[in-house]
Amino acid sequence: MRELSWRHHTLIQALLARGPLREDHFHLLFTRITEKSPDNDRQLFNNYLLTMNKALSFAQFELRGCRNQYDGRVYYGLVNNVSDEQSKLGTKYSVPQIAFYKAIVEAIAQDPSAQGGISNIAALHLQLENQLGDAGSQSHVIPPAFKNFSISLKEKTIAELAQDQWLNCTPDGFVNLGVRSFLDLRSWFRTNDIPSCEVCNEAGVKAELCSNEGCTVRVHRYCLKKMLSNKKSKRACPSCGTQWRSTAPNVEFKEEEDEPDARIQGQSSSHKRKKTRLNRDIDSGPNGDSVAAAQASQPPPDTRRITRSSAHQRIGM
Repeated sequence: MRELSWRHHTLIQALLARGPLREDHFHLLFTRITEKSPDNDRQLFNNYLLTMNKALSFAQFELRGCRNQYDGRVYYGLVNNVSDEQSKLGTKYSVPQIAFYKAIVEAIAQDPSAQGGISNIAALHLQLENQLGDAGSQSHVIPPAFKNFSISLKEKTIAELAQDQWLNCTPDGFVNLGVRSFLDLRSWFRTNDIPSCEVCNEAGVKAELCSNEGCTVRVHRYCLKKMLSNKKSKRACPSCGTQWRSTAPNVEFKEEEDEPDARIQGQSSSHKRKKTRLNRDIDSGPNGDSVAAAQASQPPPDTRRITRSSAHQRIGM
C-alpha cells in the first residue's frame, strides 16, 4: 500500500476536525494543499481519494461523497463502516439520545409524502419505546432512562444533533436530516426499503411525487431539474407517463450537469464534469455558505399525499 503523504494526512485531518465539507470547499482545500485543481486534474484528485480510502479501510472508515437532498450540493465526509457495540462506545450520545435520533430518522424517511422533515413539535412527541424492538414489547420493561427522557432533554438533543450535522433545524420550525445522515445512512435507507429516486436511484427522502395517485415514482428536485431540462426527454413521469407537474418554479438551464458519483470509490472517472449555471435559484431558503445543510423553508404538508396508502462518531442505525 502506498504510504500517505502529509498532503493526504492534512485532507483527512480537515474532514475529522471540521466534519463534512461542501464540494467547493473541499476542492479549494485540495488546491491549496496540492497546488492542483480537481477540475483541471481529475485523475490526480481521484488517485488521492483512492489512496486515502485504502488507508482508511484498515480502520473501517471511508471517505464518501453525497448530495444533500435539501440544497442539491455535494458534500465529502468520513464515515465509520462498523456499527457494532464497540464502535458505539466512541459516541458522545447516550442510549436514549441515539434512540431519539433513530425515531426522528424513521419518521422523516418513511413519510409517504417525501417532505423531508417533520415539525419540531412532532419530533418532541416521538416515543422512544418504539425503538426497543421485539424484546422491549415482549417484556414490557421500559428502561428508566427512556421514561425520564423529558421534552427539555429532547430539545437539547435536537440542538446537539443539529450542531453535529446529523439533523438540520429550519427557521420555520421543522427538523430535517443533516448532511452526516445522508453520508452515513445510505445502507440503512436501502435496508429499510426507503423509496428511491427514479433518476439517481438514491433514497428519495426529500423528493417530488408523481401526480398520478396510483404511481409511486418520486424524484429529487435537482434530478427533476435535470430531467425536465433535457430536450430529448419527455416532460412526463418515467414510469406511468403522466405529465409531470413540478411544484418548483421553472428554471432555465444553460448547460446540463453530469451527475456526480455519490459514493467515492477512488476510481478514475472518464466523465468530464460540467458546470451548471442557473438563471435563478429555485430553492426558497438560503443555500448557505456554511458547511451545514441548507435551511430551506419547509413547504406546507400535502394532505392528499399523506393519505395515500402507498407509502469521528457513529450513531448506530
